[in-house]
Amino acid sequence: MNIEFLVMLILLGSIVGIMAGLLGIGGGLIVVPALLFLLPLVGIDPAICMHIALATSLASIIVTSGSSAFNHFKLGNVDIYVVKWLMPGVVVGGFLGANIAEWIPSAYLPKVFGFIVLGLAMQMLFSIKRHNTKIMPGSLITMMVGTVIGMLSSLAGIGGGSLSVPFLNRHGVEMRKAIGSSSVCGCFIATAGMIGFILHGYKAQSLPSYSIGYVYLPALLAIASASMLTTRIGARMATSLPTSALKKIFALFLLFVAGTMLL
Repeated sequence: MNIEFLVMLILLGSIVGIMAGLLGIGGGLIVVPALLFLLPLVGIDPAICMHIALATSLASIIVTSGSSAFNHFKLGNVDIYVVKWLMPGVVVGGFLGANIAEWIPSAYLPKVFGFIVLGLAMQMLFSIKRHNTKIMPGSLITMMVGTVIGMLSSLAGIGGGSLSVPFLNRHGVEMRKAIGSSSVCGCFIATAGMIGFILHGYKAQSLPSYSIGYVYLPALLAIASASMLTTRIGARMATSLPTSALKKIFALFLLFVAGTMLL
């Protein structure tokens, strides 16, 4: 840990907070690639950097998504029905994803999810001018979808906004409420995933000091504290921007992340 590393983490957290409020994402799509680049620079074993990045990202998302969800709730951007039926699935899926990640070589995780993110970005771009929507599925199907969202999100160290926002918007949930509801679910996905990574991390070798399992506390505190201060900025932007603009921002952001993960 040094001052340059700390400044980069605070800057990273500030960007994450804005994106969380604006797009309903927990910030993992930014945090994981950034930590994969930064952690080896401070002497952390590259063999465990992916798991540390995933776990620390999920831990920071608890704070980021929680703060974003609180701001969106005050602005009336949370659909209670959506949250009620997605919640059980995303919690189960989040815990499953952390367990599956222990068996997958870390090098494959960002590439696999990069393809998923690329598909989501293309879907979002094509849907900007398309106004036909599907009816929201029943409670059982919604919970099953939530399980898949939670599992993939935990595997990639994200809060699930890149998966849940397009799903909700495609099924008739207005974009702002899709973003707000995604923030609420993202907090619970991250909690379940973080617990799984902590349990597995206690058996890992060569962990850095100040770690709880795979969660690296110095990075967590810097990112989380900065992001809490900036989520309200993103939430206000989401309330004032038109839906088509939000979709374009979201799609372009996903394209950037997909390229980063694949390369």
